Amino acid sequence: MQNKGAILTFAILLAAVCLYQLSFTFKARQVEKAAVEYAQGDPAKEFYYLDSISGEVVYNFLGLKQFTYKDVKGLELNLGLDLKGGMNVTLEVSVDDLIRALSNYNNDSTFNAALVRARELQRGSQEDFVTLFGRAFEEIDPNARLASIFLTLELRDKININSTNSDVLDVIRHETNAAIDNAFNIIRTRIDRFGVAQPNIQQLQTKGRILVELPGVKDQSRVRSLLQGTAMLEFWETYENQEVYPYLLQANERLKELLNAGAGTSEAQETAETGEAESAEAESDAVEQTADEFSEPAEAESSLLDELAESDTTGADLDDMEDFRKEFPLFAVLNPSTDQQGQLFPGPSIGIAHSRDTSRVNEYLGREQIRNIFPRDMMFRWTANSMDAAGNFYRLIALKANTRDGRAPLDGDVIVDARQDFDQFGSNPEVSMTMNSEGAKVWQRLTKENIGKSIAIVLDGYVRSFPTVQNEISGGRSSITGLESIEEAKDLANILKSGKMPAPARIIQEEIVGPSLGQEAINSGMYSFLIAFILVLIYMFFFYSRNAGLTANVALIANMFFIIGILASLGATLTLPGIAGIVLTIGMSVDANVLIYERVQEELRAGKGIKLAISDGYKNAYSAIIDGQVTTLLTGIVLYVFGSGPIKGFATT
Repeated sequence: MQNKGAILTFAILLAAVCLYQLSFTFKARQVEKAAVEYAQGDPAKEFYYLDSISGEVVYNFLGLKQFTYKDVKGLELNLGLDLKGGMNVTLEVSVDDLIRALSNYNNDSTFNAALVRARELQRGSQEDFVTLFGRAFEEIDPNARLASIFLTLELRDKININSTNSDVLDVIRHETNAAIDNAFNIIRTRIDRFGVAQPNIQQLQTKGRILVELPGVKDQSRVRSLLQGTAMLEFWETYENQEVYPYLLQANERLKELLNAGAGTSEAQETAETGEAESAEAESDAVEQTADEFSEPAEAESSLLDELAESDTTGADLDDMEDFRKEFPLFAVLNPSTDQQGQLFPGPSIGIAHSRDTSRVNEYLGREQIRNIFPRDMMFRWTANSMDAAGNFYRLIALKANTRDGRAPLDGDVIVDARQDFDQFGSNPEVSMTMNSEGAKVWQRLTKENIGKSIAIVLDGYVRSFPTVQNEISGGRSSITGLESIEEAKDLANILKSGKMPAPARIIQEEIVGPSLGQEAINSGMYSFLIAFILVLIYMFFFYSRNAGLTANVALIANMFFIIGILASLGATLTLPGIAGIVLTIGMSVDANVLIYERVQEELRAGKGIKLAISDGYKNAYSAIIDGQVTTLLTGIVLYVFGSGPIKGFATT
């Protein structure tokens, strides 16, 4: 009885966990259904609706914990490309190009011939390219030395004239692996910023190849340019918050005038007589459209003020906030960087905005009438990392473009090395950075002119860090301190190294599954699953006695529920081969029931009572059932570990 009680308790707990995990899928579907109804067939509106509520609480689990739409999407049951549609892209970071860059594009004939030979060997080999290159180099000229080729300014601390070919190959392997890892991290960051739900990004066994699966993506051309673009690492001078704030006040006043003018035009148009000619009606439509462009955000959109409104929503407070919106339209979406007493914080951060308000801030500051208020060399960039753990609030940084061509005074090409380190006391993480001679000169000038100010490190248009310059730095060696964790220091070191060498990723294979094909696959898969499931239920119900068949059917339904629930709990992806695996699981479940019932019938024919027959039937069937289940489990593990794509999806279920 104790065993039965433990099994029942385990089954109840497992069912509760499955229900909890599947509830996120149901809630996500409800929100997306509301988005479809709101958009009325307009994909842009649907995307806008979902983006605007990404940080909104949409699910309150029994009053214990609240989940935003972004949280719910991260916990829902994942669907693969074959069910949801999207893109499957294989990228390759050319190790050949990386080795050429490490040698500063040396023209040595033996070196270039070895690269060509290594590419030929790679076609029929599973070994990494660096090993093949070393072997080819030895074959072409056994007496040649790699140290003479790779003894560059960037590698002088790692390679000397006495380094053996084996030592040089180890350095090359380490540098190329680091460059590939950096490319992988940059691609992952870009995909996360793209906003694709549940992307799959992984490095393949073939070194330098990266698999990217993007379910539900619709703008394929944008994804291609996003994935294949070379990382843009830049160092910018910055404005201080105290310098920018007066311009923000002027911008707010100008914006208020523009919005009020637009609203006035709209009211005047609404009071016009309805009996005008068609030309007057057309003019009315044009004026109304202009008014719409200056109108306030829709209900789906909210700002920092909405966060404050959640705690107190009396009519007077709502009126006050609406008045604040009208009086301070810019500051309603961009909270100035001040303390509670209104004192401006030091540094280049000029304001904070909710993620859903960043596009509105960009639109306001990008208007020509507003842009003319600010100095011509002032530009704004958002931080890549949020201020809060929930990922809702971001800083806006003021950069200074004071070069003649408007470009950054320093870019990532000058970085020779960057690594995570610790300060002299060994307790606080920092990043040690080394530049080449050209970069060291510019860096010395920048640090000399910006002591006490910040220099922003910008990657792909987003500020990753803005350390404060403590003193003039000469020699090209410097340290970035004030980092909160070792992980942050490692990430920053990887970012700095991303501009170290040209390592663009090229698309070598691409597969696009359209939404209609994905929906067709879902329908076909569900039909096959339901037909097989119903036929098995009918077979079990009529072939055996009513009670025994009904019991087997209940167990079969519970089995399906647990499979789907566990898939959602583990964050696994359901694919079309996965549905085939579920159908196979149904057959195996029926096979176990058939073994048990046949054994029970044999015991009954032997003259045993019903209770004893059932007990002995179960005991005698266990060995065959366990043998079949263990064999299936081992097969699934092997397929999952060594398989990929459809094979892995089949093994999952």
